Amino acid sequence: MIFSFSATADFDFMTYFARHIGATVNDNLLVIPAYLGEGSINKLDFGPDFKITIHRYLLKEDLVIKRNTSGQGNDLITIFFYSNEQPLGIAYNDDPYVQFSQREDSAIQVTSNDLSSTIRFPANHSIHYMVVAIKPPYLNALLASNQLNSTLQTITGSGNSFLYFERMTAETKLLLKNLSAVDLQDNLSHFYMQIKVQELLYLIFHKLSTRENTPQQHINNADAARLLHIRNEIIRDLSVPPVLGELAQIAAMSETKLKQLFKQAFGATIYNYYQQARMEEAAFLLKQGKHSVAEVGYEMGFSNLSHFSRVFEKHYGLNPKKFSYS
Repeated sequence: MIFSFSATADFDFMTYFARHIGATVNDNLLVIPAYLGEGSINKLDFGPDFKITIHRYLLKEDLVIKRNTSGQGNDLITIFFYSNEQPLGIAYNDDPYVQFSQREDSAIQVTSNDLSSTIRFPANHSIHYMVVAIKPPYLNALLASNQLNSTLQTITGSGNSFLYFERMTAETKLLLKNLSAVDLQDNLSHFYMQIKVQELLYLIFHKLSTRENTPQQHINNADAARLLHIRNEIIRDLSVPPVLGELAQIAAMSETKLKQLFKQAFGATIYNYYQQARMEEAAFLLKQGKHSVAEVGYEMGFSNLSHFSRVFEKHYGLNPKKFSYS
């Protein structure tokens, strides 16, 4: 099933999605029809400039959501939280899907609404995600700071095109889990949710506030598609370190532009992003208990196991052997 819409600031996703699937909305609740699957979508408005939708369902067919640019410039910030273990396909500019949300690489996207994107949710898997929509002036008032770094200035400014990804911390995952368990029929649930969603925003924007304070470049759909493709290349074979020149050729960008845009979008250099992904894969394999430390190290491309242990301990605070038993 494909649902396509234009991302204007006043677009009501739930109302139009309900029409698309032949369902009704009652008290900001959409129940998924039985022919399509099971579950629901809830919407909470905290005012005209701040709202959330909570998606919890299992569908009998893949769901493809295509968000088309409004053509009106950036007048809305969208923050997308997805913490499922099932892979999530994301694409920009009608490019092939790139897989997210495997292992610790959960997808948090912060994007302007002048970028088009496509997200594919797999059938027959429980899908839980939340979308926060907030207008730049309202977010700026919430942040209440005149010392924002360049990343937050770009997000809260007017007319800026941006795309940022962040890894989901354990604290963020726990908060999302608690939010999904709230009884929205409770009289004070709306009040509670507003407080907790602001806490969620604090966690993500605090992370973004620690990024390097460097000039931010505008990003378009073609740039976004190239960056996702490069990310896919980086993690495709974690035993082989990325080569900047080769990646720049694939992206059809100069090495300087690729380095700048990648770090801007993902908050890490290309090599550090690769190293983080490599250590997360190593941690996953060690926790499975099916591989020795030596096997994991060699699989991750380390010829020197002492070097592997030092790098791993730098990331996790324990050497691989102790980590596998922790």
